[in-house]
Amino acid sequence: MPTIKSSYLGNLRTSSTHLQSGKNILTDAPVDNNGKGEAFSPTDLVASALGSCMVTIMGIVAENNGHKLDGLDWEVTKVMQSNPRKIAEIIVDFQWEDPISDPVLIQKLKNAAKTCPVALSLDSEIKQTINFNF
Repeated sequence: MPTIKSSYLGNLRTSSTHLQSGKNILTDAPVDNNGKGEAFSPTDLVASALGSCMVTIMGIVAENNGHKLDGLDWEVTKVMQSNPRKIAEIIVDFQWEDPISDPVLIQKLKNAAKTCPVALSLDSEIKQTINFNF
């Protein structure tokens, strides 16, 4: 059974619907690649998926150890290269105002993030720079 149904809307825009939830995502080509840049680009979604996947797996580990990730935020920077145009690097910067004080659990969280399914699925040529600011 399909997971996502997508359509081309014209003008370098697509629409994708997550079939289980009915939630919709639009993408646009970025301005520097002939697009409007009015929505995530497909490569933005890849970069965003890395950070979201990391936090999801960290959340599972935290909850399995009786903790929550309240107050954890992150920023993602996507670095593109040309010839061929592709993602060269994804930088994820985590900030946590009031982190868990257990150093063993903190290391488990970091290890979980670095081995999330998206991190393991990305081509090894894409540099993953992960900064844990906690």
